[in-house]
Amino acid sequence: MDTNMLIIAGVGVIVVLGVIFFLIKSKKKEETPQETQTQEQSQQEKDEEKARILEEAKQARLQEAKEARLQKEQAEATSEETAPQQEEDKEEATPSFSLTSTREAREVPPHDKISKEDFAIFKGMRVLVAEDNMINQKVIKGLLGDSGIELVMANDGAIALDILSKDSDFSIVLMDAHMPNIDGFEASRQIRSNPNYNHIVVVALSGDTAADDIKKMVEAGMQEQLEKPLKMDALYDVLYKYADTIGEAQSNEAQEETTTQKEDTSNKLLNTEKGLTTCGGDKEFYVELLNEFASSFEDSRVKLDRFFNNNDFTGADKLLHEIGGVAGNIGAEPLQAHILKMREAIKENNIQACIDMADEYENMLMQTIDEIVDFQ
Repeated sequence: MDTNMLIIAGVGVIVVLGVIFFLIKSKKKEETPQETQTQEQSQQEKDEEKARILEEAKQARLQEAKEARLQKEQAEATSEETAPQQEEDKEEATPSFSLTSTREAREVPPHDKISKEDFAIFKGMRVLVAEDNMINQKVIKGLLGDSGIELVMANDGAIALDILSKDSDFSIVLMDAHMPNIDGFEASRQIRSNPNYNHIVVVALSGDTAADDIKKMVEAGMQEQLEKPLKMDALYDVLYKYADTIGEAQSNEAQEETTTQKEDTSNKLLNTEKGLTTCGGDKEFYVELLNEFASSFEDSRVKLDRFFNNNDFTGADKLLHEIGGVAGNIGAEPLQAHILKMREAIKENNIQACIDMADEYENMLMQTIDEIVDFQ
C-alpha cells in the first residue's frame, strides 16, 4: 500500500512539474512578440517625431516665403511714395536671417541603386565641402572626383566662410556639423544671414540623427541633412534637387563592372561590402581609406588614455567622434557602435563607464586593423 502511494505521489509531482514548465514556456512565447512590438513601437515613435520636426520646419519655410512675398509686394506698391531715407531705415530694420536659400528644389524621380558614374549628370556643378576630417574629404572626392563636379575643400567653418567671401558661385555647401574654429552651425547661420548667399543650399553632414539634432540643424539654416557615413543614393538625391542643370545619364555598364560578390560578415568587425559601397565600388580607393584609417588611429588608445589622465573629456569626445565617423565610412560598424556608447557615457558625465569601455575599444580596433590587413 505504501509503495503504491509513493508511486502515485511521484506521478503527481511529475504531472505538476510538467504543467508548470508548459505554462512558463507559453508565457515566454507570449512575451517575445510583445517585446518585439514594444521595440517596433519605439522606433516608430522616433520616426514619427523626426517626421514631425521636418514637417514643422517645412511649414515654417513656406510661411517665411509667403511673408517675404507679401513684404515685397507691399514695398513695390509704396515705393513711389516712400522717401529714400525711410526706405533705407526699413531695410535696416528687416531681419536678414533666413532658414533656407532661394534656390528651388526639383522633384527627384524614382531611380535604381546609384553608382559613381551616375553623378556625371551634375557635371559643371560647384560644391563647397566644409569637413575637417581628411579621410571623410577623401570619401567625397572619391565619389565625386570623376563626375565633372567642381569640389572645393575647406578644413573648417572659418575657411569655408573665407572662401565664400571671395567666391560665392556655389550651388551647395556640404557642411560638417562639428568642426574646429567655427563649427557647422555657426557657419550656416552666417551664410543664411548674408543675402549674397541666398542662392546657396547648406546641407548638413553629421552622424547625429536624433530628432533634437535635426531640429538644431534646421534652425541653424541647414535645410537638408545627410547622415554619416555618407550614402550615395542620399547624396545623389540632394544634388538632383538643387543642381542648376541635369545632364544625360550614362549606361550602367560601369556599375555592373564594380559589382562585388557578397561575403559572410557575421563573425567579422569589418563589413567590406558596405565599405566598398560607400566608396562607389572602387576597391583601390577603399584599400587606400583602410590603410589610412589603420595608420591614423592605431595608437588612438594611447591618446585616449592621455585625455582621460588629464581630465580632458572634451578632447576625448572629439577624438572618438573623428574615429567613429571614419569607422562608419569603411564599414567597421561594431567599432562605430561601441564608440557611440563611449561618447554617450561622456555626454551623460559617466566618465568611469567610458574609461571602463576603453579596453574593449582597443580590442575591437586591433581586430578591425587585422581584418584590414587580411582584406588586402
